[in-house]
Amino acid sequence: MVTTATNAPLRGRRSPLASIALHTTLAVASVIAVFPVLWVFLTSIKPAQYANTTDFFKETTFANYTDLLENTEFVSWFGNSLLVAGLTTLLGVFISSTTGYAVSRFRFPGKRGLMWTLLITQMFPVAVLIVPIYNIMSSMGLLNQPAGLVITYLTIAVPFCAWMMKGFFDTIPREIDESGQVDGLTPFGTFWRLILPLAKPGIAVTAFYSFITAWGEVAYASAFMVGDENLTLAGGLQKFVNQYGAQWGPMTAASVLIAVPAALVFLVAQRHLVTGMSAGAVKG
Repeated sequence: MVTTATNAPLRGRRSPLASIALHTTLAVASVIAVFPVLWVFLTSIKPAQYANTTDFFKETTFANYTDLLENTEFVSWFGNSLLVAGLTTLLGVFISSTTGYAVSRFRFPGKRGLMWTLLITQMFPVAVLIVPIYNIMSSMGLLNQPAGLVITYLTIAVPFCAWMMKGFFDTIPREIDESGQVDGLTPFGTFWRLILPLAKPGIAVTAFYSFITAWGEVAYASAFMVGDENLTLAGGLQKFVNQYGAQWGPMTAASVLIAVPAALVFLVAQRHLVTGMSAGAVKG
């Protein structure tokens, strides 16, 4: 006779109290995460006299947005940031991918030193590097130039992304490279036509990190760029703050518009982010 233990407790089943605690924790965490963003948006659609109050839906207006776009250099700042972030993303992906592939597949003199250099450069805080990088850019005539910011941001993004891409390429079988060589492809041809299409998750993470590094950076952008027409969004936001207070309406409106491109990039790359970051961490 075969009997089944229908009354036995199911393994892994949470008790009602544990389930309530879990959902309560998730709800509180969600509120904490969403609240600052919601507060900024609601403040951006309030008149100036209600900026420091909780009257969010009293006299709702989009005047802050129209004033920002019509009476400031926001469009110019936005274009400068988009140019710098776009170039940083494209060059960051290319340099990180080629560097990661080279140190993953080839042996060459100085390989270990190169990897240690990439690792050590990530240990220096921004405050320590501003002055030496400023002097270098000044001697090269790259101050107040988008190219100077792009090069600076690449020094931040490339070391981390190259390490990550190396770990990702380490997970791709070397037999694929050998099959490309049998078919007569050059090393770069093998990388470009066979390996790179398999590295989309890693490329997505690299592109996202490079873009966010350039889009939201403040210290270098404020130190290297002057003049309203040359500022990026990070420097432009400081125009709304003076010694007597802050213009919360235009500042919050600008913050909302600044967040839109970053959110779009995240939405495009999100399905590859977890895969790319976990794969890149498999091997160092």
